[in-house]
Amino acid sequence: MNYRLAYAIGFHPWEDAAADPPFVAKAAQMFDREELGRQPPYGRALDLGTGSGIWGIELAKRGWQVTGVDLVEKALRRAHDRVRSASVEMKLVRGDVTALGRAGIGDGFRLILDTGAFHGLQPEEQIAMGQEVTAVSAPDATVLLFVWPRRIRPLIRGAYRSDVEAAFPAWEITDVEPSHFSLPILLEVILRPDEKWYRLRRKLSFELINR
Repeated sequence: MNYRLAYAIGFHPWEDAAADPPFVAKAAQMFDREELGRQPPYGRALDLGTGSGIWGIELAKRGWQVTGVDLVEKALRRAHDRVRSASVEMKLVRGDVTALGRAGIGDGFRLILDTGAFHGLQPEEQIAMGQEVTAVSAPDATVLLFVWPRRIRPLIRGAYRSDVEAAFPAWEITDVEPSHFSLPILLEVILRPDEKWYRLRRKLSFELINR
């Protein structure tokens, strides 16, 4: 999907998810799980393809130290406005999710959130993104990956579970859960969503082998 064009013409229906109670409740449940038994600040969080910063801001409100990365300048300008309005601390960086090292974001991220970048990439880009995420994540990190299944549809390419596994060999998929995301009826018919949340954790065995 051409996100630059989408933001240029004001087409960003994914932002409506923030006003979709079932989706918001599910996201909150997943964040709660990562915070269980801990006290804020929870550590570094990375919001990949942050767009206008909606979910990164939510993490910042909860006590995460958030960095949001996106390539689209107009989206980042919207994110800056949202961050100011929310009165939270969130670092916003222009960068490519397939080249995080060049973005200079640092490392040690304990939570990596992707609400729609991965499933729009080509296979080689997905592999690159997985490698970059692994390079900047902490040993005990979690990835929360929002993925639409691959099928013929406009706008969103989608991805299979096998695509996730191929891109993240250093990680284990611990959970695959429905997101409860809903769309206006016309977009439901056109896009045929059946999206899932994938939860991934670093593999200890992989870490030991590759030391």
